[in-house]
Amino acid sequence: MGDVSMQQEKTEKLRLMQASVLVLGATLPQRRRLVAPLSRRLGLVECADDADSAAPLMSRCRFDFLLVFENGHRRDWLDWIESLRRDSDFRPVILCSDKLDRPAAAAAIRTGIVDLLSVDCVESDVVGAIERMQERAARGATAIPTQRIVSSDPRPDSLIGDSAAMREVKRLVGRIAPLPATVLIEGETGTGKELAARLLHSLSGRKGAFVPVNCGAISPELLESELFGHKKGAFTNAHQVREGLFVAARQGTLFLDEVSEMPVALEVKLLRALEEGAIRPVGADAETAVDVRIIASTQHDLPERVRQGRFREDLFYRLNVINIKLPPLRARHGDIALLAEFFMRSLAVELGLPAVALDKATFELLEAHDWPGNVRELKNVIERTLMLGEFPSGSIGTRRPAERLAVPEYPIDWTLEQVKCHHMRRVLESAGGNKSAAARRLGISRKTLERKLGVTDTPDI
Repeated sequence: MGDVSMQQEKTEKLRLMQASVLVLGATLPQRRRLVAPLSRRLGLVECADDADSAAPLMSRCRFDFLLVFENGHRRDWLDWIESLRRDSDFRPVILCSDKLDRPAAAAAIRTGIVDLLSVDCVESDVVGAIERMQERAARGATAIPTQRIVSSDPRPDSLIGDSAAMREVKRLVGRIAPLPATVLIEGETGTGKELAARLLHSLSGRKGAFVPVNCGAISPELLESELFGHKKGAFTNAHQVREGLFVAARQGTLFLDEVSEMPVALEVKLLRALEEGAIRPVGADAETAVDVRIIASTQHDLPERVRQGRFREDLFYRLNVINIKLPPLRARHGDIALLAEFFMRSLAVELGLPAVALDKATFELLEAHDWPGNVRELKNVIERTLMLGEFPSGSIGTRRPAERLAVPEYPIDWTLEQVKCHHMRRVLESAGGNKSAAARRLGISRKTLERKLGVTDTPDI
């Protein structure tokens, strides 16, 4: 009974994580109270002030639920909800009202509203309403969709950019999403590898969940059990059965983030799972068939790691059926303004703060920066801007691209090794002391960078 209960709880949690909600008519305090907490528990939360601003959002994504705050406009909202039902575009509606008497409830139910909450509701109230509707849907009591359906166009909160490089990435994602092939996504940290993976899953039509796991964030001792599960008593402290993430992602997508950090001993088991479509939990005698699409990502040069014996060659070829390379932000400066404006709008709603206008000089400063942290770094700068109420001018460098590309002079009697080390130090300095970022720019591993700079003495100029 305990195992059945745990499985049911896991299923309900995954169902909740897939849900998408459009919040309509909420005031700024109501958004502050709900949007950020709901975003941490649900798959997608968007906001619109009225029916007109909701239309473009609803054309891009079929939201699972509509959370409507009447805020003195009951009749307008009821008429709009009724029009959705007439147009066969009805989605389950939760109405937040300050008038919850019996006649009002009856009128709401006639319109098609499936749950009523107070305008002072909090995150747990909304989640409870969604869970009730999902439970009814699971029993077949009402046809409430629990799987988000996304149009063929990428969502604006996924891969943003109109540069040639990003257009090619979007074209490739749209083409391969419905295919069952394994995909390897390459790109520096902060370029949006998980966003690309989520978009692939959203457009795939697969019924199961999108399940991400960072292979470098879990200790090697626990990663096997986390991925493949284990039987009760398989090892010390294995007091109950664990199904693992392959099972959690059944009929869905398992995203292996930073697959290059996976222990070599575990690579053999992953290779077999990919080739056989089956896994063997730790301590089990038999294999379990799983229907899972694998998407892997890495910020490292996997072919180089294969040559160094740090990654299995057969696993690399099995993962690299289709390859997507995400360009660094410094290679698509034309997208920076578009990204900055998107983050300004979305973060302003999430934080409940007014947007900060960015002038031409600020955009020029943003475009001059080389963004070692890529899109993630840009998002952090915009978030800091919102919190401070003004652009933090000292947060990024001010050097123009031409200055960054200038070649330094060095003594003619230096050895090649001294020149290399001097260049490594300059790159490390330009990366603000971030060794990982410097190593990526140099095309070497962080360990190689540390070894070179720690052992070789580079003379001062």
